[in-house]
Amino acid sequence: MKGKVLMIGIRDAKGKELCILKKELKDRGIDVQLLNYNKGKVLIVGALDTKGEEFKFLKDEFQERGIETLLMDSGVLGSPLFKADISRQEVAKEGGSNLDDLVALKDRGKSMAVMAKGVEVISKRLYDKGIISGVIGMGGTAGTLLASSAMKAIPIGVPKLIISTVASGDTSFYVGQKDIAMMYSVSDFLGLNSISKAIISNSAAAMSGMVRNREIIKDTEENTLILSTMMGVTTLCVSNARDRLKEKGYDLVAFHAIGSGGKAMESLIEEDQHNLVRGILDITTTEVMNSLVGGMCSAGPERLEVAGKIGIPQVVTCGAIDFVNFFPDSIPEKYKHRRFYLHNPSTILMRTDSEENAKAGQLIAKKLNNSKGPVAFFIPLKGFSEIDAAGKDFYDPEINNAFIHSLEDNLASNIKIIKCDNHINDSEFAIKMSDYLFEMIDKNK
Repeated sequence: MKGKVLMIGIRDAKGKELCILKKELKDRGIDVQLLNYNKGKVLIVGALDTKGEEFKFLKDEFQERGIETLLMDSGVLGSPLFKADISRQEVAKEGGSNLDDLVALKDRGKSMAVMAKGVEVISKRLYDKGIISGVIGMGGTAGTLLASSAMKAIPIGVPKLIISTVASGDTSFYVGQKDIAMMYSVSDFLGLNSISKAIISNSAAAMSGMVRNREIIKDTEENTLILSTMMGVTTLCVSNARDRLKEKGYDLVAFHAIGSGGKAMESLIEEDQHNLVRGILDITTTEVMNSLVGGMCSAGPERLEVAGKIGIPQVVTCGAIDFVNFFPDSIPEKYKHRRFYLHNPSTILMRTDSEENAKAGQLIAKKLNNSKGPVAFFIPLKGFSEIDAAGKDFYDPEINNAFIHSLEDNLASNIKIIKCDNHINDSEFAIKMSDYLFEMIDKNK
């Protein structure tokens, strides 16, 4: 009889160790099933004064599915319909205030800021202690903000769902760089009706499935992730790098370098509790140029700094810094005379000039010079993107040279610059970068 060995452990606290043990057993021909011992509760975040009826229904839906819950009251003014597991007084206190003071203040904006902070602090503590395995919330703009505050405090991969009146609009403010699922409520929240019951019930069912899925610890090897950045104009480079990395046993995770992608990658680096990320292959650094020039794909002032602060090996190149992105109807007047390329109906690209490239070289060098870990910068001499190639719209070696010379003048002497007689999308260029990253990782062990 060839049965399985059942291993039971806490996924989030000991995930790395459990995967190592599972691999050791598999190498010895032993089949293993890993189960997550920590069947944490679902944290429900919401105002029990204005939406008490809906939250009671949601809690009952989880109970019918055998899922335990913790209910946190984030309301301020009205009286709760029923008692929460975590009171609004506790939330206000963790947010740095007193509930009675908030009520007396009668300032919705300040009250929201305090309660959002309290929700964030409590949610993180509950997750770190292994008490919760997911978060769900419900509401309009205020309820969505409070629920998302809780969700942003816990790592990517932990189930998160908001039933929201704003889910059909621009949700970037609420979602940020987290894996938050949004369910459009269709109707507003004013007690229960046939539509709201169906949507709340479906949401509870979806959340129950996500939480139960986490009871099985997936078969992932330790320390196998390489993070990268890509756009359509650098996809071939990233794809070739992925194939090369796969040969060496690494998984490449690519992030769309449109602002949110760079932020998401660096957020994942910061939250890497189990040290799964071994290296960064930062191919598409256009977000830095967008930030510098004012394009729509800026990832903020900290882009290209997080991996360096932690000391993760980095191979970096200048993918897509030959342009910045704009919406077609939002090009600043000062740029109207520049060269443009219509990438698609919603995005137009503007060719960067020599001055901007020189500034980008200086800025990127400044960021990389502060890195605690090993860094190398690769330069593809035949072009930085698909449309920066001989015969293409943005091909201009003279402008690119302004970047190269500025980078060389400002980059610290301990950071190696490797010039390659390739276009960025040549397979040879991707292989060179990948192989160099392998060497850096091996030396960094």
